[in-house]
Amino acid sequence: MSTSTAPSTAPLTVVLSQAPVERPKFRPDIEGLRAVAVLAVLAFHAAVPGLAGGFVGVDVFFVVSGYLITGLLRTETARHGRVRLTEFYSRRARRLLPSAAVVLAVTAVFGALLTAPLRRADLERDVLASALSVANWRFIAEQTDYLAAGRDPSALLHFWSLAVEEQFYLLWAPLLALAARWAWRRRALLGLTVLLGAGSFWLSLHWSAGAYLSTPTRAWQFAAGAVVALLPIRRIPRLVRELLGLGGLAGVLAATLLFDAGTRYPGYAALLPTAATAAIILAGSGGTHLVGRALSLGAPRAIGRLSYNLYLWHWPVLVLAEARWGTLHWGVKAALTAAAAVPAYAALRWLEQPLRRSRVLGEIPRRGLSLGLTAVVFPVLLALVVGSGTIRNLGPATPPDPSGLPPGAREGSSLLAAAPPPHAPTVPNPVQARQDFPPDGACEVNPADTTSPPCRFGAGDDRIVLLGDSHAGQWFSALLGIAAQHHLSVEELVKQGCPLPEIEVVNPQLGRTYHECDTWRANALARLKDGPKPKLIVVSTLNRYTGDRAALLRGWEQTLTPLRELGVPIVYLQDTPIPGRDVPACVSGHPNTTSACDFPRTEGLYADPLAEEIAAGKFPGVKTVEVNSVLCPPSGRGCPAVLEHVLLYRDDSHLTNAAAVVLTPRLDKLLTDQGVFGTGWTTLLRDEFDGPAGSRPDAATWQYDLGTCYPGCPAARWGTGEVETMTDSTANVRLDGKGALEITPTRDAAGRWSSGRIESRRADLAAPAGGVLRVEAELALPAVSGKAAAGYWPAFWALGGKLRDGYTGWPGVGELDVVESVGGRGVFGTLHCGTTPGGPCQEPNGLGSGERPCADCWGAFHTYTVEVDRSTSPEQVRWLRDGQEYFKVTADRVDPAAWDQAVHHGIFLILNVAIGGNLPEAFGSSPGAATEPGHPMRVSSVTVSTRQ
Repeated sequence: MSTSTAPSTAPLTVVLSQAPVERPKFRPDIEGLRAVAVLAVLAFHAAVPGLAGGFVGVDVFFVVSGYLITGLLRTETARHGRVRLTEFYSRRARRLLPSAAVVLAVTAVFGALLTAPLRRADLERDVLASALSVANWRFIAEQTDYLAAGRDPSALLHFWSLAVEEQFYLLWAPLLALAARWAWRRRALLGLTVLLGAGSFWLSLHWSAGAYLSTPTRAWQFAAGAVVALLPIRRIPRLVRELLGLGGLAGVLAATLLFDAGTRYPGYAALLPTAATAAIILAGSGGTHLVGRALSLGAPRAIGRLSYNLYLWHWPVLVLAEARWGTLHWGVKAALTAAAAVPAYAALRWLEQPLRRSRVLGEIPRRGLSLGLTAVVFPVLLALVVGSGTIRNLGPATPPDPSGLPPGAREGSSLLAAAPPPHAPTVPNPVQARQDFPPDGACEVNPADTTSPPCRFGAGDDRIVLLGDSHAGQWFSALLGIAAQHHLSVEELVKQGCPLPEIEVVNPQLGRTYHECDTWRANALARLKDGPKPKLIVVSTLNRYTGDRAALLRGWEQTLTPLRELGVPIVYLQDTPIPGRDVPACVSGHPNTTSACDFPRTEGLYADPLAEEIAAGKFPGVKTVEVNSVLCPPSGRGCPAVLEHVLLYRDDSHLTNAAAVVLTPRLDKLLTDQGVFGTGWTTLLRDEFDGPAGSRPDAATWQYDLGTCYPGCPAARWGTGEVETMTDSTANVRLDGKGALEITPTRDAAGRWSSGRIESRRADLAAPAGGVLRVEAELALPAVSGKAAAGYWPAFWALGGKLRDGYTGWPGVGELDVVESVGGRGVFGTLHCGTTPGGPCQEPNGLGSGERPCADCWGAFHTYTVEVDRSTSPEQVRWLRDGQEYFKVTADRVDPAAWDQAVHHGIFLILNVAIGGNLPEAFGSSPGAATEPGHPMRVSSVTVSTRQ
């Protein structure tokens, strides 16, 4: 068609050469289609089973709006030669804004009455954003702010879609007016719409963080409706109409029934409801059809007329009801949703329809615009008044000051070292708690980042590395304080929402698979591998990314393997309790009865597979500590939200920084007790068996035992019935060139066995009076099992130093079997003392742990430890595997003289692999023809240290 521009007095006018088209006929089927959309949304919000995809109802609304608004604007241009923007916005304001204003005002008032004060302050901010039609951008900011996560949903969250629609109105009408003024043909306008829609759809696929709520990533759905309105369609064959209608309705229903929270949305999935809605509209544009006639019936149309007000009212009803009574059953929520039809009908009958039909308001556009402005200003003022008063009553938002509380306890069941004053305030207060983050700046990197910036805090040359997600980051202040005490610094490698075990997760902020997490994790591990070794690595992470135990442990194995290869201490700090509710908001509503905000232990504490596996010795070199026994005492039924006047949580899962600071002394003791700092420990002997492959162990540290007995042969066959001959041959004792000692039994052609046995030259390794002696080795028993292991008897043990004076006096001089095993079986720990047979240590068996199962001890490295502790009363000897105590003998089990003779003197160490003897025979594991030679016991380190 040909066009010409309008006179200059109408700057946004287009004069068409053809006769003006008629106003589009009223589409009752579209009114009924609105019923489908709103019912889907209502069912979704009420959590009706089977309708988890009801959120697609919003998509239906967007397509319908795009079609109707575009059609109206085209008709107005054709009829009047211009787009009268003031009249257009006046009509929109009269229809939409007063009803919205009433809902905002009622929600603000009832929110002030029914919600906790802190939520009330949030709600008033939501009222402001909703009244100004920018609610979607406020919620995007909160959604993409990981640190603001964990709060209850806003009663005005649904206003995001209304904000998107209103922003569409603000932009689309002027764009069509300009296009008309520039005399664009319909084909050109159609092309522009398709182009803009395609760009919007592309953006929705690539801007994950804001795709669901933002106008630019939803504009393509309005464009889909606009394209239908711009198509030059007169008639469509009946069969095509029927197929479009039926297919479209099937598409909307399929999306409603099949989509759920796991559907990546909007993305490609949004094409289904969008195209389906466009198909239904297109079918009705070309004539009647079965679906159109069904949608045009009275009931769907009645619900469709009510849809806008019903959408406005139902969500605040649901949210405020749950704020008052807690989580509701879906049946109750469905009933409340249905009840929302009452105020919705009242608003339609006595507010929306009278204002839309008012001649006074309709005669002059600025009257409608004034009404709209009033509808915006009124809730804004109400929100400012209510919100400011709420914030003032909540207390100061300044940084928390814990100086009025005692310091944190280093040990025991109490959080604080002394009882706080009876009337001490809660620290931090709820307002402060919301902002009580670790002071680590930008070091806790956002979901979109793939590398951590250089983040080193403190003056120490050596460092502690804090590695993990935000549940690791919550410990930043505690580790910084601990590092200062030990003259260390802290390096932080923390990424929000990124599990440290290598598992695939979907990030809710990005709305898709969290590929950035995988990249960041790999970069962090590479940085640690390529950089200088730290003093200590502390790892921690949320323990709820997956319920698949096997997958979780595989992920941990993939992450911990390169960390363990660094050869530095690793401590797994177990995840803290998860309240699962907005704790500061709850406490703000119960300032004098904070116990109302406590949560059940069964919900707050999850099983921790990694901690269990560490305790079972499956991850040698990794230790684990926890503070949950204080935060969620086993003696109580629940986990407190406020403990000894300390508000523990800043949201639904993270500790406040104040709580982390209070826990600093306790965490310091836990780490120190694990020996990771070496504080108070003096190393007496340390060998990591570095050297060329095939070389001998350090002669300054070790000496060989040769033959079948000590000089003078006080006890033949080493006193145990062994059949091998000990040698100093490198075929039996050698370094492997990779940081391990190998002791290998061999057998010659005549069937004679040879093996290796070495002793420490030092025989003065003793626990100081009032102190502790620790004897420790990281070793792997021979990788052999079944009949091939028959007769194998590997051991790491110690004998009393006095035995060297004449090689007599056993068992009175004492023997500590750190670890021994036979024939591929479990492991033993034993104390020998006194006299034999019998005596205080029940010789010749000794006081032992008995066989302890260990599926991979034969072949896999574990850390075996004995501690002679003279600092306790009574004194004790403890046996540990991978840092977990599994057996101990206390002095009160042995007469004092025997204990003194066995324990209060120096010892020397022995590493050997025997073949045959009394112990293997006792377990039916004597060597035979099937016994395979050549399987070494591998020892990567031996350490002896004392602490006074």
